[in-house]
Amino acid sequence: MDAVTSNYYYYYALVFLLTCIIIHVLTSLINGRSNHKLPPGPYPRPIVGNLFQLGQNPHRSLSNLAKIHGPIMTLKLGQVTTIIISSPEMAKEVLQTHDHSLSDRPIPQSLTVLDHAYYGIGFLPNSSPLWRYLRRICNNQLFTNKALDASKFLRQKKLKELLNDVYHSSQTGEAIDIGKAAFKTGINFLSNTIFSIDFAQSISDAGDYKDIVVSILKATGSPNLADFFPLLRFIDPQGIKRSYGICIRKLFVLFDKLIEERLKMREGVNYATNNDMLDALLDISQEEDSKVMDKQQIKHLLHDLFVAGTDTTSYSLEWAMAELIHNPDIMSKAKKEVEEAVGIGNPVTESDIATLPYLQAIIKETLRLHPPAPLLLPRKAKVSVELINGYTIPKGANIMINVFAIGRHQETWENPTLFSPDRFMGTNVDVKGKDFQLTPFGSGRRICPGLPLAMRMLHLMLGTLINTFDWKLENGMKPKEMNMEDVIGGNALRKKDPLRVIPVKIIN
Repeated sequence: MDAVTSNYYYYYALVFLLTCIIIHVLTSLINGRSNHKLPPGPYPRPIVGNLFQLGQNPHRSLSNLAKIHGPIMTLKLGQVTTIIISSPEMAKEVLQTHDHSLSDRPIPQSLTVLDHAYYGIGFLPNSSPLWRYLRRICNNQLFTNKALDASKFLRQKKLKELLNDVYHSSQTGEAIDIGKAAFKTGINFLSNTIFSIDFAQSISDAGDYKDIVVSILKATGSPNLADFFPLLRFIDPQGIKRSYGICIRKLFVLFDKLIEERLKMREGVNYATNNDMLDALLDISQEEDSKVMDKQQIKHLLHDLFVAGTDTTSYSLEWAMAELIHNPDIMSKAKKEVEEAVGIGNPVTESDIATLPYLQAIIKETLRLHPPAPLLLPRKAKVSVELINGYTIPKGANIMINVFAIGRHQETWENPTLFSPDRFMGTNVDVKGKDFQLTPFGSGRRICPGLPLAMRMLHLMLGTLINTFDWKLENGMKPKEMNMEDVIGGNALRKKDPLRVIPVKIIN
């Protein structure tokens, strides 16, 4: 680097530093004069605020800070005021009482690679007619019981293929990486539900697609300096926006091909509908009153469904299997229930799920202890809101719901760190957004639209795997020796050590 170039970078670094200092001072003065009663929180450092207090695992760091400062905290993350929610009572205030005023989204800098009309159902403002239109399509057409029942035979077929893969490993005594197997099956569950085809013919195919999904999740969920310091949004200092642009273009090439093939097929006089989501979306796009569901919008909606529905589902299944292997008594009880309901060694069907209350309790307990998105997607206040406890969430503040902390809330749960599905037996507590002690999919206007499909997938895979195989750890490891630590990547919570287990076929 020559002297001129070096001086150039030094000059702009100095300008940036001075600008940050000025903004910090002005922001502090404005906040100091405000009549708002902000929630308490750790004292912010100059310029960076509380960024360094997030650490490598912010779900845990924020849980520990909540024990000191309370269930609602104010943090300054760079130049962004952020409110952290860590109790069911405060979650209800945000997700129900003031849902309308607190359900916008901060737009990650990475997403600005897209036209604002295509931010997708996850990030469009809730006042947007397009957001309401997409939400209505998801709730009334794509994820209804009728629509999902029409495609359940496709998912059952993919389940049999998973069993064949596992059976092959049981014949050779080879250990299976549960996360990878679940990801491959999850991709094919989704791709068959949406396109009636497989995205992954093999684990290696699944790995290629997983790289794209993980990169997209990192781009929208990982800490990005440009999101904390608005002046950096035009610079993209970490290259996150650029990386997201590359990944989404790869995904859209695949979607373009599939949509064009389907459009040509639909032109044939003998075409019979597949009853999948793509046909449903194309039907909607061709209706006379449909002004927004064009090819571009279809691709962006499919992007939302795939990215949100694959990685997180596979992590949840891996956690559920890990907890059952870690707790042999619970595994035995679960096996007995499924065996009595569907017969030993038989795969579970989607119609069986309602007859398996203990299996349902296991999924709920897994989602309580290991929520797939421990901090959910952040919300943003459209207006200033005064809460029941007298604190104010100021206009423009980001809001993070720490469902990881809520799932371990001492005043809500008995023995909160203990894996105990029995706590849900005989109760009506569910994950559908009405019980604020258990909202792994969010709640209110921003609840995950794919929740009905995700729950079918989880119960189907878990029930079948425990009813058709016994499981043992590699190298003679005992269940209590398992490493049950977690790490957060992007927005998702995964096991620090992948779960590798040897299947033993059950003879029925």
